[in-house]
Amino acid sequence: MKIFHQMESEVRGYCRDYPVVFTRALGSEMFTEEGLRFIDFLGGAGALNYGHNNPLIKQAVIDHLMRDGVLHGLDLHTDAKKAFLGALRKHILEPREMGEYKVQFTGPTGTNAVEAAMKLARKVTGRNDIVSFTNGYHGMTLGAIAATGNSHHRGGAGVALGGTTFMPFQGYFGSEADTIAYIERLLDDPSSGVDIPAAMIIETVQGEGGVNIASPEWMRKLQDICRRHGILLIVDDIQAGCGRTGSFFSFDGMDIEPDLVTLSKSIGGIGLPMAILLMKPEHDQWAVGEHNGTFRGNNLAFAAATAAIEKYWSNGAFAAEVKEKGAIIRQHLQWIKADHPELGAKVRGRGMMWGLDLPRPGMAAEVVNAAYERGLIIENCGSGGSVIKFLGPLTTSVELLEEGLGILREAVAAVAAGVDAKSEASSC
Repeated sequence: MKIFHQMESEVRGYCRDYPVVFTRALGSEMFTEEGLRFIDFLGGAGALNYGHNNPLIKQAVIDHLMRDGVLHGLDLHTDAKKAFLGALRKHILEPREMGEYKVQFTGPTGTNAVEAAMKLARKVTGRNDIVSFTNGYHGMTLGAIAATGNSHHRGGAGVALGGTTFMPFQGYFGSEADTIAYIERLLDDPSSGVDIPAAMIIETVQGEGGVNIASPEWMRKLQDICRRHGILLIVDDIQAGCGRTGSFFSFDGMDIEPDLVTLSKSIGGIGLPMAILLMKPEHDQWAVGEHNGTFRGNNLAFAAATAAIEKYWSNGAFAAEVKEKGAIIRQHLQWIKADHPELGAKVRGRGMMWGLDLPRPGMAAEVVNAAYERGLIIENCGSGGSVIKFLGPLTTSVELLEEGLGILREAVAAVAAGVDAKSEASSC
């Protein structure tokens, strides 16, 4: 471990929670150089929806390499890009009546897709401000971090962050408060001090913010506000997309039509860097080269992405499977909640994106550590880090899913017992 401490920056994060050296990974399992085996419910923070080294996708990558396929292509036309665009249109866009949407290949990470979306919205509307939402997370570059709520991440910017206005996400003030009415009032009132923005950027399920969920009705009302004021609606589907919520897009079935959609993470198929921006054709107002990037043509990722789409999204079987596994996760989390009523736990999620909210300060982090000690990798998120978040691969077998969730139950029980013991000792 010495070389990592000597040479890597202090900014490193996940490796502090899981201080081992991994050498091999397959599906939903990872193995260390000491031969330890871990079940992975972190899933590359959402980049490994199809698992580590998925055999079918890996073979497509190997085939592309072995035939000397183009690897770095800028925005040149290549056969790998052609195949990806064809698969995306046939299996994803056209079945959702989105076949007219244009595709922009941005830099290889999600934050670059967000930057492109925000820049384009400002260009199209001629306005400057972007509305984002409490607990939202959109990336680490300056434009994206300005639209991110987390003060820890914002504090690393080193400059004043502007150009954004935060509005309350659904449920931010509690279940009884009507946040849509609040937003509507501010935008309708010319004396509210809130300018009409270029766009609103939103995650329908907030990932890093704590697995907070926007209902279809809430999203439709938000879209109505956008349409009435000429505001573009950007759905950030970087973490919640690519099947995570039980359908390819997290907004499927909500009866909304986003103006712009950002995708990254699992769009790369096997963990390869890739990000795209989908846009309604009338918004494609870029001048040539106005937003580009050296690595926007990752053809190896195109090959992997094509294989993933053709394998898992050519029919509805995979989506149905994700929903069935999601029900298993929900049941286990509800059991944990019932086993420990004193914790005041809350369970929320969709598809295979679930959160267990443990409001007692520091408890979620303790559970993550206890789970790691028992062979499970999972992370916590949300305000104060109080939410344990499931992002395991969608391809996880039911048997492995049950095993990992059993470990999580053991970890929560162990931490809860320790908390109770401390409480008894202090009372004595």
